[in-house]
Amino acid sequence: MADALTSTAAAATGTTATASASASNTAALEAELRELLGDRGVSVELAARERASLDGSRLSPVISEQLPLGLADLVAYPADAEQVAAVVAAAVRHGVPVTPRGKGTGNYGQAIPMAGGLVLDLTRARAVVEVGVGWITAEAGATMVALEQAAAKTGQQILMYPSTAQSTIGGFLAGGSGGTGSIKHGSNSSGFVTALDVVHAVPDARLVHVAGDDAQPYVHNYGTAGVIARATVALEPLQDWRGFFASFDRFEQALSLIRPFAALEPTPRLVSADLPTLADALPDDPGIPAGRVSLRAILDVATVEEATRMVEEAGGRVEDVREGPQTAMKISMMSYNHPIEWLQKAYPDTYFHVEVSGDALVDRIDEVHAVYEGGMLHIESQHGRPIGMLAGVYRSAADVYAGFAKLRALGVGYHNPHQWYVDFEPERTRALAATTDPEGLLNPGKLVDPATVGGPDPGVKGGHAAPGAVGVDTGAKVS
Repeated sequence: MADALTSTAAAATGTTATASASASNTAALEAELRELLGDRGVSVELAARERASLDGSRLSPVISEQLPLGLADLVAYPADAEQVAAVVAAAVRHGVPVTPRGKGTGNYGQAIPMAGGLVLDLTRARAVVEVGVGWITAEAGATMVALEQAAAKTGQQILMYPSTAQSTIGGFLAGGSGGTGSIKHGSNSSGFVTALDVVHAVPDARLVHVAGDDAQPYVHNYGTAGVIARATVALEPLQDWRGFFASFDRFEQALSLIRPFAALEPTPRLVSADLPTLADALPDDPGIPAGRVSLRAILDVATVEEATRMVEEAGGRVEDVREGPQTAMKISMMSYNHPIEWLQKAYPDTYFHVEVSGDALVDRIDEVHAVYEGGMLHIESQHGRPIGMLAGVYRSAADVYAGFAKLRALGVGYHNPHQWYVDFEPERTRALAATTDPEGLLNPGKLVDPATVGGPDPGVKGGHAAPGAVGVDTGAKVS
């Protein structure tokens, strides 16, 4: 299996792609960028290049076995959207690959520079440009927390933000899919983005403004068809949220509330639940008592009384109800992938996970748990159906892939997170990139034919759910 993984990685990292850069081209680009950005805006130091070449992909033991997957030759730090365009233009003229990057909080290698070249670190381009009624505009490096705070000052809130709320808007749009707020609003590719300023990989690159439907093809494709330099996303009126903590004796009691909580009006911003083993791995909190099943939610204040009644009728108890945005952020940081990260910290080199979805997560939980050795489900209320992260004891990549057919047989939708390929609208992205990145310089190794990659299960191609299954993308992000 190790040889197979190595060959798959080599094929996908750009080692056979046309996108590569000679040392002389890279040196010439470095000189031009120092003129453009100043010495503080460019680095070729090994430590900086190594930091810019890593993300959170150690969450996946399948990917961890293949690391390192690439090393940047240099790193640029543009300070605003206009400089982003100028840097991309210079890289294209010198034939140097460009991998855009936010804070590197993605978990599956999407921001690793697999062909070397230039890493475009966008975290210094972080201005919140303007807030209007129903919208906010910010540069790609602005954090989701900064957007939420700016919106709140005007009596508004962003529709959603990823579980890692300190990640960037550019990273969330390029690599993420949903998070806190998705129970009501779904994914970030459905009505969240109203306009983008993007940069194409052409020698005279400039900011290209796209709005409405024209902006959507740049979302969730890891910057392979254009670099997001500035974004305008939707806002809604600010709500008075409460952090809600409950606990139960049995997981089935919490599961019985996942769908009813999602149906509360006003809609909760987030609802998560965990078995005691997962809950005990989370940060210490009096709202998460040891040895008990934990349910955490971000609820509109108007629904707290009804939620309390529901918990008590299900045999649970409410541990705490808290005010303030910090509580909401803390609960977000214990949702989506984060319980798996905490589990791996508590039990190093033990667990992997698969992203899953569907009513079977509630209705057939014992069978779902039995798919993998040591199976444990972290579950979330979601738009239309429950989703979750199914953890299991890691033995081999082959064992991970073998579970996909079992999930499919149970009616469980799944997404393979142990890969870095664009698997959301890949055909649309390839068609767009043919004109916006004609030389294949943007994030090489990520935009490939999904039929040529994936696990040994023939129903798994590039991480897609097999035909007939309900696919899910549960918040994997490059940020």
